[in-house]
Amino acid sequence: MSLPKTRDEWLQALDALPENPPKIPAFFFGHGSPMLITPDSDARSPMQSVMKFTGPKGPLATFLQDFGPTLLSKYKPRAIVVFSAHWDTTGEQLVSDYGDENPLFYDYYGFQPELYQVKFKSRGDHAVSQRVVELLASAGILARTSSKLEPRGPDGLGKLAAGLDHGVFVPFKVMFGEEFMEVPIVEVSIDGSLDSAKNWALGKAVSKLREEQILVLSGGLTIHNLRDFSAFAEDSALPQYRAFDNAILDAVAKSDPADRKAAMFNLTRHPGFRLAHPHPDHFVPIYIAAGAGEEGEVRVISAIHGAPTIAFGL
Repeated sequence: MSLPKTRDEWLQALDALPENPPKIPAFFFGHGSPMLITPDSDARSPMQSVMKFTGPKGPLATFLQDFGPTLLSKYKPRAIVVFSAHWDTTGEQLVSDYGDENPLFYDYYGFQPELYQVKFKSRGDHAVSQRVVELLASAGILARTSSKLEPRGPDGLGKLAAGLDHGVFVPFKVMFGEEFMEVPIVEVSIDGSLDSAKNWALGKAVSKLREEQILVLSGGLTIHNLRDFSAFAEDSALPQYRAFDNAILDAVAKSDPADRKAAMFNLTRHPGFRLAHPHPDHFVPIYIAAGAGEEGEVRVISAIHGAPTIAFGL
């Protein structure tokens, strides 16, 4: 499996995605952080040193700008169902049902005031939300819709709020622009146990959406250690981080679905796993995408350090 790391390489990988397939692939994507939309001049130490990789002029931002339009042109989805590392629930899955306009949940702390005024205008779709609940119920997974009247918790300003979290609206703003009413967006919580198998099953439960012209995206990061900012930049990351990132790409490259699943589950036993993920919330979204696209080919669309994008179920 080739590993697209440069823009020319990932543009080739995006161009090679099949157009209008019977089943839209499910994607794990690196959703980045608020730094994607933080002006370079506003970056604060110690983050300044990694802004060139993670900021608005870095490779992830450039990739997302290419990724979003490709998804729309290749698949013409009638809806997007998205999972984020920043929304996990225990005991039941929640499915956003926000109606004509999705509110934003500013679930980050200590950032500049301007980042709490960020706009991303989008809409939900009640029928799609209900369809997700129906599919989850059919798989024996307890789920219900959640309206904009049900707060997700306190936001970065201390207000109780509902809405799409920054693992959705930040990358989507880069991918689709500040106003994106063309395709409805529904967010689904990940399984709060953060168990690999349970989140794989969660993805598998919604896999039928792919043949209903609904795009399934699952966002996280393959390296997420906020105690070590050097981990986010490939040229400063310790070898253990790079070894773990490479092990992920090796695991998804296995052509046999059963072998691939076993290799992916074994990643949590890799020597670099706990260093890369002191808390596994940003890693388990890869299992949701893999479960949703369990059968078929897998391709690495971009191999950006710590934030790859992988298509499952081609």
